[in-house]
Amino acid sequence: MNFAGTARFLFSLGPELKTVKWDLARIETLLAALGNPHRAGRFIHVAGTNGKGSTCAMIASALRVSGFRTGLYTSPHLINPRERIQIDGELIGEQAWCEAFEAVHTAAERLLARDEIEAHPSFFETVTAMAFVAFARASVEVVVLETGLGGRLDATNLVDPEIAVITPIDFDHEAFLGSSIESIAAEKAGILKVGRPAVFAEQRPEAFGVLERRALALDAPVTLSSAWRVEDLHLEKFGSRFTLVALLEGAGEIPIVCPLAGEHQVENARTAVAALYNFGVSAAAIAKGIESAGWPGRLERVHRNPDIILDGAHNPAGARALAAYIRRFFGSEPIRIIYGAMRDKAVDEVIGTLFPLAAEVILTAPDQPRALNPKSLVQASDHPNLRVAATIGDALRMARSEPMTTFVTGSLFLVGEARAINEDMRR
Repeated sequence: MNFAGTARFLFSLGPELKTVKWDLARIETLLAALGNPHRAGRFIHVAGTNGKGSTCAMIASALRVSGFRTGLYTSPHLINPRERIQIDGELIGEQAWCEAFEAVHTAAERLLARDEIEAHPSFFETVTAMAFVAFARASVEVVVLETGLGGRLDATNLVDPEIAVITPIDFDHEAFLGSSIESIAAEKAGILKVGRPAVFAEQRPEAFGVLERRALALDAPVTLSSAWRVEDLHLEKFGSRFTLVALLEGAGEIPIVCPLAGEHQVENARTAVAALYNFGVSAAAIAKGIESAGWPGRLERVHRNPDIILDGAHNPAGARALAAYIRRFFGSEPIRIIYGAMRDKAVDEVIGTLFPLAAEVILTAPDQPRALNPKSLVQASDHPNLRVAATIGDALRMARSEPMTTFVTGSLFLVGEARAINEDMRR
């Protein structure tokens, strides 16, 4: 099967959230049939609500600089499913992707024929197994592994990580993870393992209490990101510069140039540094790795004059971070927001945070079955200058007719579609 065929099959398995399986038995059976590729190499496992991907990208970049053959597994993808599996900073090749798919799909069909699993593994389970197969075949030394949803019952949670990292926890996916910060934190804390070091970013007090109790129960030594003090912080439109001074004896300080925009990336970088230092990466490699890190679709400027900035602020915490960024760097000029969301998101809180900052709002929808009809969003907002576009392509054409700094935000699917359109225009 070629790459297009594998993608069609994977998407036919259904939306990732709709088909999520709250049970590790199927993925465990599948991985055993594949020879347990998740037991090869070393892992840094990352969970949290916001900042997981950025933190993973910075950790992986510094590991590469340090000389490790590095794997990176993240989700969701923006344009191409191969984005989810990267080796040494490059998307997995189509041939390697197809070979990994064939191995996983063949194993799944055999298990189905023997009634050892009740259904074909879901999209996320299949791609997670593919990642483990690909990393093992490529002799990857260290894998930075991002959870998909939650942690405790996430398909990635069969590894025995050298370090578990938990980024800031906030409200998201309440239908799956629970309606309180405590219940969400308990799911994220599921990646902690007996005796394995953990790194915690700054947390809400109610989340930290859950994480701390779980770590104590597992005798997992904890490093807090706050063990590194931020000094001489200079925030810029598209990055930041600061020094991290260790409160740990003998650790010294690390000058950081972070190319990822937004004040929230300071905490993500600090969390990455805490994990990397714990892993034994040198200060020089940490600094160089973070400086060369990239993470598309998060405050990413894809066009200049006027600026078009993509940001997947799909939950209330992400919206608050984006709003703080807009107020800091664009508060003196009119801006436009192009917004589209999925039906399972806390739309009222997000639009209440973002829309008052915009001179104009264009409502649209990602090309996804779970997308929220933009016409229904009109009823949720009293913004005086609302327009509706059927697609992101239409929304961008409307924006180009009246140049203004424009933020494309909401669903990461929408951001991915906007990014693909922009890449096509550059060709």
